[in-house]
Amino acid sequence: MRIDFTKMHGVGNDFVVFDAPADESLLAPGLLRRLGERRTGIGFDQALVLERPRRAGTAVFYRIFNRDGDEVEQCGNGARCV
Repeated sequence: MRIDFTKMHGVGNDFVVFDAPADESLLAPGLLRRLGERRTGIGFDQALVLERPRRAGTAVFYRIFNRDGDEVEQCGNGARCV
């Protein structure tokens, strides 16, 4: 499976940014854990998943996932990368 991403860094944290995955299986915790492994995957502190805006007047909506696959609500350094 090919997964396109952008790797970014912000104030000591590293992120992978995925652009609006059509395949929701990308968001499976098991896959995110494997991708987050530094020795065998991409390696990242958090994954940022860009989606279509959910409100008028906004450019993008994004979701944040920790390396263990858990979704979190906020990340300041990640927001700067988006």
